[in-house]
Amino acid sequence: MKIEKILNILTLFTGAIAVTLSSLWIGKQVYSWLPPQAAAESQLIDDLISFLVTLGAFIFLGVTSTLMYSVIFHRAVKDDFTDGPPIEGNITLEVVWTAIPILLVFWIAGYSYQVYEQMGIQGPSELVHLHNPLAVAAKDVSAKALAQPVEKIDVLAKQWAWVFHYPERDVTSTELHLPSHRRVRLALQSQDVLHGFYIPAFRLKQDIIPNHALDFEFTPIRPGQYRLTDSQYSGTYFATMQANVVVESPEDYQQWLAQAATQKPSLANNQAASEYAQTSNQSVQTGWVTVPPAAPTLVNSPG
Repeated sequence: MKIEKILNILTLFTGAIAVTLSSLWIGKQVYSWLPPQAAAESQLIDDLISFLVTLGAFIFLGVTSTLMYSVIFHRAVKDDFTDGPPIEGNITLEVVWTAIPILLVFWIAGYSYQVYEQMGIQGPSELVHLHNPLAVAAKDVSAKALAQPVEKIDVLAKQWAWVFHYPERDVTSTELHLPSHRRVRLALQSQDVLHGFYIPAFRLKQDIIPNHALDFEFTPIRPGQYRLTDSQYSGTYFATMQANVVVESPEDYQQWLAQAATQKPSLANNQAASEYAQTSNQSVQTGWVTVPPAAPTLVNSPG
């Protein structure tokens, strides 16, 4: 009997180690599932997601392993249809399985709040300027880069297009150009309804509320081209409300600004307006009734 008890303890201990190692391995795989980390803040979000997946995998594997072990080693013998022993309850067990989930929830909440606090996106009760501390710009952002002035860009969201204005050179574009390893501050505004500023590669999302200006800061760290989408459904042509995000070196960024400033403003391409015009000219109207899209904007760089 003593040997059987020792074997059960060893089995439990071995299973716990196997489940823990497997969960940690699964949690590490999260980094390969996600888009490349294109902003300093994305590192914090990826670490949080990895933690949540590791914890979820541990719970799933632990419960599944326990069920499989019970089915294999503690099943009733063939043709045994008798009832199991009557168990009225176990106060200790009930306290444990209630306390552990509560502690896990507090752990997850504390970790999540810490990440959002570092990023400065806790969602204040009043609409104030959102300011992300420079501390989030981890090892990929040098002290020299952080010491440089913050790049300020105005962002206008409307049905259904993004418009970006660069006050430094008075340039307007339908593409969002950003200098790499430089702090960027976006002044987000909506012309009509609720929109959502979301760049998956940056792991950043901010709702844009009509009649309110919101400052949103982050630090791009990976040159390349990414995609900006509207995370809030904003009407019929919502799917067309996308824009390219170009992260480039500070030198290339200044060169693009200088070149765009010399171009004469012209009407930007607007897919929503083009499709709306086509349907309006049809003799037989089909589809849902919608509000007319905002007029195309004059831009220096149509993208």
